[in-house]
Amino acid sequence: MHHNIGKPEQRARKTPSCDKDAQGANAKPEKNDVIPGVQPYESAFTGISEISKVLAAPSRLEVALAKTLKLLRSFVRMQHGIISSFNGDGVLDIAVSTEWDESSDERYRRRLPRKAIDQIMTTDTPLVAENIALHLAFSAADIEMLGASDTVAVSFIGVPIRVDANVVGTLTIDRALDNGPRYPPDCDVQLLTVVATLVGQTIKLHRLSPGDRARPMAEGERLQKQPARERKKVYVKGMIGDSPALNALLEKIAVVAKAKSTVLIRGESGTGKELVARALHELSPRAKRPFVKLNCAALPETVLESELFGHEKGAFTSAFNSRKGRFELADKGTLFLDEIGEISGSFQAKLLRVLQEEEFERVGSNQTVKVDVRVIAATNKNLEEAVARNEFRRDLYYRINVVHLQVPALRERRSDIPLLAAEFLKNFSDENGRTLTFDPSAIEVLKNCEFPGNIRELQNCVHRAAVLAAGPSIFRKDLACCDGQCFAAALWKASLQAGPIVPVPVKSSTPPADATGSAALGVPPPIGELAPLAPAGPAYLNGARVTDADRVIAAMEKCGWVQAKAARLLGLTPRQIGYVLRKYGIEIKRL
Repeated sequence: MHHNIGKPEQRARKTPSCDKDAQGANAKPEKNDVIPGVQPYESAFTGISEISKVLAAPSRLEVALAKTLKLLRSFVRMQHGIISSFNGDGVLDIAVSTEWDESSDERYRRRLPRKAIDQIMTTDTPLVAENIALHLAFSAADIEMLGASDTVAVSFIGVPIRVDANVVGTLTIDRALDNGPRYPPDCDVQLLTVVATLVGQTIKLHRLSPGDRARPMAEGERLQKQPARERKKVYVKGMIGDSPALNALLEKIAVVAKAKSTVLIRGESGTGKELVARALHELSPRAKRPFVKLNCAALPETVLESELFGHEKGAFTSAFNSRKGRFELADKGTLFLDEIGEISGSFQAKLLRVLQEEEFERVGSNQTVKVDVRVIAATNKNLEEAVARNEFRRDLYYRINVVHLQVPALRERRSDIPLLAAEFLKNFSDENGRTLTFDPSAIEVLKNCEFPGNIRELQNCVHRAAVLAAGPSIFRKDLACCDGQCFAAALWKASLQAGPIVPVPVKSSTPPADATGSAALGVPPPIGELAPLAPAGPAYLNGARVTDADRVIAAMEKCGWVQAKAARLLGLTPRQIGYVLRKYGIEIKRL
């Protein structure tokens, strides 16, 4: 696997392993055998020592990096090696290859596998692809550029280059797979990470002016000792709060925004997923280009196709003129697809092609349109369960879930509730020419509310209290939940606090016929076998007893008699819903 420094007999005597279970030094691998982690540490140590000397010597940064790659080639088998560096705005600054010279810099800028590099920088983790032709991080152009074909398989390893806590570039290698002995990639990842650390320190020094380099290190140590939150404080318009959960999200937004990678925003309804999407756009290099949004759940499939891809005149009855779709309108910008988990299976296939190839045809046209769009999707649906139930395509799931951001529920950031409530009250007062404030007793009630509707529900709660407030202050008694008028709280208690559905004890000592198999497969047992999530007993809504059947029927009617949606509403699995429907003989309506 590796081109070693030293004599062949020395390499035969010393071949220590990256792991503890390596074969002996004298073991002779048969052809096509996988050698578990044999790594010539002696030659690697010599090579890294030489690299550190090259990087420490005074020279142009590009020249030092090119020499580093050539030395790396002496003890790590590779076809190409590339070091890329980006400036603070996420713009490519340096691209150096093993074949670099003074005139080839621009050529290698065009040859970078940008999707793979974006993934490494965004996730701050190494990327290992055994065969790039089978990996989602490589486009068809990347596969062709790296020399892969039907007869030649190419593998790829990339690691991030860091300056302090920031990812500023990548070190990547690729090589053609052959029928000779193969080595696990862990050893190479470790070596590349060591080299990337040395490169990161060199980049840091070269970015400083000569005067800065001579400064005492005390200033740098002082900055490093500052609290992380003080250094990384990020402000996003419309996102109010100072809780640890929100700050962690804002820091991720600032990092993810700089890359082109597709982002999946996940979170409950009302948490502000659209605000996150807009922040990703406004903090990205595409900020001056269009931000186009579309709610996928609001349109039937035929209309959705026309909205996204556009149509030609006469394509259907009401198509009186040609029209651009959202993808074309968002060219060079960002397209936000909300509620992506609700699109049909047939349309998922059409969307997958656009995300893979970045091209499509308008409805009623056979002319291919190419676009450069960053796609940000959002959902409050459990896509993993949807994939398992074959309701969502597995290949589309992997395509949109390159980087995912989880938006915390409001109950996970309670310290932000007073700030949000004050902002909503200020906006209401400005719009209605009033001056209102919160009494501390009202704030205490708000902080202890579960808010199943999250920020949207909090805003409605504040506006209702402001409308009905008799004086300039809003007291505890002015809040709906304190006078029994909060129907959201009633729904929350009925569906969650009393348990999604009150379990019915199983008196028989004989387990169900499929209990063993279900447990083995990780499938939840029927609802009658579940332990209660709260003390057993009937739930009550507005004084009326609510049974298992009542809650299931109410959920099914609300969800259009779709079992999967009703299950999500009640916090159950579709199998549990089906069990209750059969138990009580509830007939499913066909709408």
